[in-house]
Amino acid sequence: MRILIALGGNALLRRGETMTAENQRANVRVAAGHIKEVAVDHEVVVAHGNGPQVGLLALQSTAYEEVGIYPLDVLGAESQAMIGYMIEQELGNVMPKDQQIVTVLTMTVVDANDPAFKHPSKPIGPVYDKETAERLAAEKGWTVAPDGKYYRRVVASPQPRNIIEQKAIRQLVDSGVMVVCAGGGGIPCVYDDDGILHGTEAVIDKDLASAELAVRVGADLLVIATDVEGVFCNWGKPNQERIEQMHAKDALNTQFAAGSMGPKVKAACNFALATGKRAVIGSLEDICGLVNGTHGTTITP
Repeated sequence: MRILIALGGNALLRRGETMTAENQRANVRVAAGHIKEVAVDHEVVVAHGNGPQVGLLALQSTAYEEVGIYPLDVLGAESQAMIGYMIEQELGNVMPKDQQIVTVLTMTVVDANDPAFKHPSKPIGPVYDKETAERLAAEKGWTVAPDGKYYRRVVASPQPRNIIEQKAIRQLVDSGVMVVCAGGGGIPCVYDDDGILHGTEAVIDKDLASAELAVRVGADLLVIATDVEGVFCNWGKPNQERIEQMHAKDALNTQFAAGSMGPKVKAACNFALATGKRAVIGSLEDICGLVNGTHGTTITP
């Protein structure tokens, strides 16, 4: 079976942790161990988030005043390479020695007229308390929004329309290579009126891009791995309850938090409806159960 595993940000950095290379490496090592549980028996493509990392790079770039702040597409490319390197290396340390693993720098095409550019919504960078977030927003011209009990910078998150390297990725997977790609939803790019491709100031939702890629590489299952056991009704309340299964059309008509579970459910629905196959949302620690259908929340067509 061909499985695309979309790693949530918790696979790289847990909430409240300092964003050091050591912490990220330790979390990736744990994630690689879980991925191995299914990768030894299935074809696996790994996608991942980059919100904290690309935000940190953007913040660091403001400290060097002699050079202007690097655009988000360039920072996205930097974070893809950094995270892909860690995932590729740690997977190589646990997978059979003859398993080839490569990281593909991935560009994702978006529409230059996507309304998301006028309504920033994608969290990036570290979390802040309200006072600090408001101060940084005033100083740097950021848009900030709540993220749980904290605040984070938010940027435009347009819909993925195409993935430039999709054919190359599929060829690699067809030949038995394990591929790490579409990091952070891919590097956001647009075509101008002359048909020239160039980067744009945005961060694409990792789950929506992963669903798009899963369709295009012929995946049999999309696994959206996060830090909770699945999708819950009455989340955060004493009567919260995990939803074991949802039909895609019903799920699309149900409201979920826009900044957290909403995009994951939408991505799972997109894949299920496009392919007639199932997607599952749940904890990476339960990866075998997610694949076998005994854990998480399954979205069916």
